[in-house]
Amino acid sequence: MNGMSKLFLNQWWLSLALITSWAGSSQAADRPNILWITSEDNGPHLGCYGDTYAHTPNLDGLAAKGVIYLNAWSTAPVCAPARTTLISGVYPPATGGQHMRSMAPMPAFMKMYPQYLRQAGYYCTNNSKEDYNLSQSGQVWDESSRKAHWKNRPDGKPFFAIFNITTSHESQIRKRPHQAVHDPAKVRVPAYHPDTPEVRQDWAQYHDKITEMDATAGKHLRELEQAGLAEDTIIFYYGDHGSGMPRSKRWPYNSGLNVPLIVHVPEKFRHLASDDYHAGGSTDRLVGFIDLTPTLLSLAGIEPPEHMQGHAFMGKHEAQPVAYQYAFRGRMDERYDLVRSVRDKRYVYIRHYMPHRIYGQYIEYMFQTPTTRVWKQRYDEGALQPPQTFFWEAKPIEELYDLQYDPDEVRNLAQSPSHRAVLKRFREAHRQWVMDTRDLGFLPEGEIHARAGEGTPYEMGQSDEAYPLAEIFRVAQLAAQRDEEAIPELVKALDASDSAIRYWGALGFLIRGEAAITSHEALLRRALKDESPYVRAVAGEALGLHVAEALPEVLETLIDGSDMVEDGVFSAMYQLNALQMLGDRAKPVASSIAKLPTQGPSSLGRFGGYVARLLEKLNEDLNP
Repeated sequence: MNGMSKLFLNQWWLSLALITSWAGSSQAADRPNILWITSEDNGPHLGCYGDTYAHTPNLDGLAAKGVIYLNAWSTAPVCAPARTTLISGVYPPATGGQHMRSMAPMPAFMKMYPQYLRQAGYYCTNNSKEDYNLSQSGQVWDESSRKAHWKNRPDGKPFFAIFNITTSHESQIRKRPHQAVHDPAKVRVPAYHPDTPEVRQDWAQYHDKITEMDATAGKHLRELEQAGLAEDTIIFYYGDHGSGMPRSKRWPYNSGLNVPLIVHVPEKFRHLASDDYHAGGSTDRLVGFIDLTPTLLSLAGIEPPEHMQGHAFMGKHEAQPVAYQYAFRGRMDERYDLVRSVRDKRYVYIRHYMPHRIYGQYIEYMFQTPTTRVWKQRYDEGALQPPQTFFWEAKPIEELYDLQYDPDEVRNLAQSPSHRAVLKRFREAHRQWVMDTRDLGFLPEGEIHARAGEGTPYEMGQSDEAYPLAEIFRVAQLAAQRDEEAIPELVKALDASDSAIRYWGALGFLIRGEAAITSHEALLRRALKDESPYVRAVAGEALGLHVAEALPEVLETLIDGSDMVEDGVFSAMYQLNALQMLGDRAKPVASSIAKLPTQGPSSLGRFGGYVARLLEKLNEDLNP
């Protein structure tokens, strides 16, 4: 090849490189940068949402040029399951990741949303918390750390960046000493909380922390403007669930699920906004965390995968508005529960499947908050009247609240004759959601993983053979009803071949209490020897509470295998919870409990700490 040919070839390659570079730059310019600013443990207690007690000038300023969503739900009232919804775009009860700090593998065909964005050419950073209940496969983020920043992106690449602000977290509400900014005397105490100095201080300190959070959010917004990227970037601000105050955090009421969501779409990308986007305005469109991931992909020009269970509310692939939002409560730290919630624009419906458990089960972390302690103390002293008493008592089967007239959710309309049609509509919406999502929450936690075997809980849950959901759900609904008419069905359930159906059969007797248990003692004694540890735990609690002659056998059964052996950690959780519910009846095994190991295998991570907390509380109660 002569010199002229080489020169021509070099010029051709240079031209091609420039064309490719220009095309890439043009493509990047046509796609928005996307910034998510998130905060922890705070509801819509911002000035722009009408909270006159709040001082949030930076987020109010963002709202003035964006739109606020009045009916945004986090899907879960606690952090890890809420983030699990976001990272996957799938409801955690469908993937097996609904319990606090559980861990489930994702099917191979699913990706975490940054992987879809990175495939499309986005630079993705997370600063800094992950805390998902799903195990990762492959590289998820370009960088995920406290140093992660959109500034580190390669030239010409659009970015997606998260900055997670922890200032308003539950742990900061109770930090003492604290220099008050908001006047506790001016706090609005919700109807469900007692009006005490401790409660007022916690609510005032919560607002102080929101003001601090707002200042940090302002710093991130100014950083974007100073870089000249404000007009190229779509901004989301949202909280991860309701306030860190008790009966908000961990509870699927609107108070625990309603979050602030502010979205600003610059003029350059206004074509990607929805019809209800009006700068400086608000929308009552129902949106939830399940919708954020499809919306994010839609804004980036990516069609959301079919397995995602939410609906994009902006972007190229915007879907029609939905009629309902859904939420759930599973195990919260060391305590088990099963609650499902549904809302429309006016009502909230709550369905309890463990109504024998009080709302305020002892959770060590929750009881560190002064409001929790003084609230429980005043209840024990008999110093409270409804609705402040409700949190410390057994739950109804169903709750229905009209948010228009009862924003504190204290007047239950489930028995109201004039709301029968509304109740029926929500019952059907709840049932349909359970079936559509193949809700795995009706299995004891350990069975979610045992039935999956070498596969994944999600894929197991799609199989009627592995998970006969319709029959399990039918028996679960009967079990939670408390009526005597269902007892013959519960008797049949205890003979079922499927262990989950037997579990619900036993739970149905426990829920109904002494009369049902003593009249079916022989059946429950047989269940005490069931091959399933979860059936044994429920039968043991039922007999231990109401059949004194069975107590020695019950205690021997419940103490067996209740340490933190890794393979049996789930059964240990159920057994230790049952022992806790027996109270002083468990004293004959107090010395055995005191000898159980309080340090779980390191592979359990934070989950092992929950078993340790159960043992600590048991030892405290039985060995004062």
